[in-house]
Order: sequence, then structure tokens, then C-alpha cells
Amino acid sequence: MHVQEWLETIPAVAIYALVGVVIGLESLGIPLPGEIVLVSSALLASQHGDINPYVLGGCATAGAIIGDSIGYAIGRKGGRPLLAWLGARFPKHFSEANIALAERSFQKWGMWAVFFGRFIALLRIFAGPLAGVLKMPYWKFLIANVFGGILWAGGTTAVIYSVGVVAEAWLKRFSWLGLVLAVLIGVTSMLVIKNRAKKAAAEARQEQRPEAVPEPIAAD
Repeated sequence: MHVQEWLETIPAVAIYALVGVVIGLESLGIPLPGEIVLVSSALLASQHGDINPYVLGGCATAGAIIGDSIGYAIGRKGGRPLLAWLGARFPKHFSEANIALAERSFQKWGMWAVFFGRFIALLRIFAGPLAGVLKMPYWKFLIANVFGGILWAGGTTAVIYSVGVVAEAWLKRFSWLGLVLAVLIGVTSMLVIKNRAKKAAAEARQEQRPEAVPEPIAAD
């Protein structure tokens, strides 16, 4: 069953809760399809008056901010062993290569990695826990977390809802084409991320490798 068709069978209050919980758990560090649920719910709200888009956007934003904050607290307390545990539980998402890529992004961009990471699937899962592991000052993390959560969750809800209201009939004909396009974009993005992750992991291993000590030259 399509996600949107499944959501149509759920009461509005349950949809608000579902969106907030799924996005919160994803932001906390658990790989879940938060963006798919949010987009589907916002599109559903544009076609059915029972779902209030403002409440939906508010629940999505709250879930994003609270989930990231909990992930930060867990990461700060758990440290590196937490990343190793997550790697064992979710090897595809928390692999050594992905962690190296995310850590490199944090070291390069700081709090901006938290802000812009909200719009990137891989960093959206890593942002909270990794910021805590790397001991990013909480006030910096909180600012980036709040503004990133509002812009991503609230902005996504507003855009999808507005488009749905204006072009409801067109969107129904577009559904299959949109699905194919989303898959192509997703596959391309994953290939790019995987390639960059491998390079980051290779560079990280190279930096950690001890420098070779030259052998003493035997005296004649």
C-alpha cells in the first residue's frame, strides 16, 4: 500500500503524533523515513480538511528539535563507544565510511553541519549524536538545531501543502512519475555519498597510520 493511502486510514490526531515521533526518532539517530512520512502527510493535508497544516508543521518541527537534542545528550554521554554500538546495530547507516564523512563535515563546517545536515538524509541521522560525541558547545548546537528544524520541517510542510492545494488533480497524475524521479534522485545521491564516504574513510585511515620510521644506515 502507498504511504499516502495508508495515512488516509489514520485519524488526524494520530497523524500528528506519527509525524512527530517518526521525525523525532530519525533525528535521534534511528534510520527511519521521516522525510517520506512528512511529505506524504503534508500532501494528504492539502487534499483533506481534517488535517491542519499548521499543527502538522508544528509537530514535525517539535519532533525534529527534540529528537536532535536527545540524540546530542546521548552522544555526549556515550562518546565513541556509542558510534561503535550504532555501527553494529545499523551497519549500512553507521558504517566506518559514513561516520568518517559525517565527522569530516562537522570538523569543517561546525554548527553549519547541524543546520544544513537537516536537509541531507545521512547527516540528518548523524547530526545530534555526532555533535554530542564531538563535544560541540550546546548553545551552538541548539541554535543550529532550532533554526534547521524550523526551516526543514516547517518549510517542507508549507511548500508541499501549498503545491498540493494548487495542483491536486495534477499531482494525482504525477504520482508515478514523481516516484520514479524520487528514486532516481535518491539512487544518484546515495552513489555520490557512498563515493565521498569511501574517500573520507581512506583519508581518515591514512591520517591515523603512524609515519614510517627510517631504518638506521649501517656504518661501513
